Amino acid sequence: MSDDPSTSDSRSLTWIEKIAQAFSDEPTDIDGLLELMQDAVKDEALDADTLGIIKRSLQVSHKRVRDIMVPRGKVVTVSAAMPPLKIIQQVAGASHSRFPVLGDSVDNVIGILLAKDLLPHILKMLQMQEHNQKNAAMAGLDVKQILREATFVTESEPLNAMLKKFRESRRHLAIVIDEYGSMSGIITIEDVLEQIVGDIKDETDVEDNYIIQTDGGYLVKPETPIKDFNEFFHTDLDDGESSTVNGLTLQQFGRIPKRDESINIGPLLVTVLNADSRQIKMLKVNPHEA
Repeated sequence: MSDDPSTSDSRSLTWIEKIAQAFSDEPTDIDGLLELMQDAVKDEALDADTLGIIKRSLQVSHKRVRDIMVPRGKVVTVSAAMPPLKIIQQVAGASHSRFPVLGDSVDNVIGILLAKDLLPHILKMLQMQEHNQKNAAMAGLDVKQILREATFVTESEPLNAMLKKFRESRRHLAIVIDEYGSMSGIITIEDVLEQIVGDIKDETDVEDNYIIQTDGGYLVKPETPIKDFNEFFHTDLDDGESSTVNGLTLQQFGRIPKRDESINIGPLLVTVLNADSRQIKMLKVNPHEA
């Protein structure tokens, strides 16, 4: 057994001392730092959830907006040319809190509409409705007058810089533009934070499953593969031309259906719960009673 005190000290270093020693040597190896953190978890000085947050925080700087943004095809927008009542219906049906507002084209974003900014106008509408003056109440709403300024970012923006921008601007949504200046999608502060802390769910989120059972039937995501759909409902629907339920539904309708429209597909009644002029966003499926 060696009596060398330096050897004894190096063997008895705690994980905290190891980290301190690593930083004193100006480490540049992230893997080495994470290895020390793993030792801390083994020593029960650090829990696994905290280590996960640290790992994801270190990875954020290597990701770009394009990696996590919501693509334009899935963005719920509002047109400034919509009648006021239509705008309210669009906002109410989407379960979001912020909406890009378009001018004369999909690439002309003139501002951001906050759902809460509509509440005073909805209250006014209800009050006027009691006096049979609904049209007058709605005519008083000019969506352009209540818009918030839009923030624009590029697809190549690093996520750590994006988080700083959100914090400093106190805005929660940004419009992502491509190299030609066209809108390619949106990114929210929640999208960035989820890269650090993991998925953030609220009561309006549908779970990761494609098909969710509810009291009124089954909620089905349009991107559900037909193979999975058939397996779940014990059907044999043709997937020759389409690979998803969305494609099959569009084939059956022959067009993009509107909200609340229904159609029989095999032994199932399929109802469109949410859709806009470009895409279906959520379906409800009810098997026909035998």
